[in-house]
Amino acid sequence: MSAPVTLREITAETVLPVIKLAVADDQTQFVAPNAVSLAQALFAPEAWYRAIYVGEEPAGFVMLEDESLRSPPPEAPEVLLWRLMVDARFQGQGVGRAAMAQVIEHVRGKGVFKALLTSYVPGPGCPEPFYLGLGFRHTGRMDGDEVVLELPL
Repeated sequence: MSAPVTLREITAETVLPVIKLAVADDQTQFVAPNAVSLAQALFAPEAWYRAIYVGEEPAGFVMLEDESLRSPPPEAPEVLLWRLMVDARFQGQGVGRAAMAQVIEHVRGKGVFKALLTSYVPGPGCPEPFYLGLGFRHTGRMDGDEVVLELPL
């Protein structure tokens, strides 16, 4: 991957290309479509979300549930990686890893969190190895049918 990976705010001009991004068919059970994520963000004041770009091309989507954005924020806010999707055309090129490095930097930069949480649905092709490779570790907790991981900050 020669073009830089960046996180950008989604605008009226970029929302449709972001909505059209999709994971491979055998991954659809692991992440909601971007249109669903954006609809959820509309009603969640704690949602922080960005499009992932490779150069000037939209390549994915990331969304956090950041309790520090609530008004008023809780005394000990938590932050959760709510969504991460990389379009099938850009997978296996380091795009997700580069985007997550920026997300982790953003979260650390806020200086209010002890860990970044995430969860995943277990199964063949699930993102567990990806998250473990980023330094996430098992918490021993479940959220419904999802395994909860944390990255100590």
